[in-house]
Amino acid sequence: MSRSSRPITVTLGDLHQGVKARVKSGAYASASEVMRAALRALDREEAAVNDWLRGRVDESLADPRPSIPADHVFKRLRAHHARRVKAQRREEV
Repeated sequence: MSRSSRPITVTLGDLHQGVKARVKSGAYASASEVMRAALRALDREEAAVNDWLRGRVDESLADPRPSIPADHVFKRLRAHHARRVKAQRREEV
């Protein structure tokens, strides 16, 4: 089989041991095969997250309730954050 792409160098750090173990186990024929499988898994994970996010956005856009003005949302977020910071400071004392 001819190579359709050029080799690249990747620094894996501690992950290199996982690649070696998978090749040694016989589950994969080469480090390249492990990396291709890893990228396919990452593609599937990202697609699943994107599908979930798209679904949430679609649900939000289809929600018949009236929108909440941004200034009200940010006011509530600032108050929530202030309460959490205050509680955290009490815990630190």
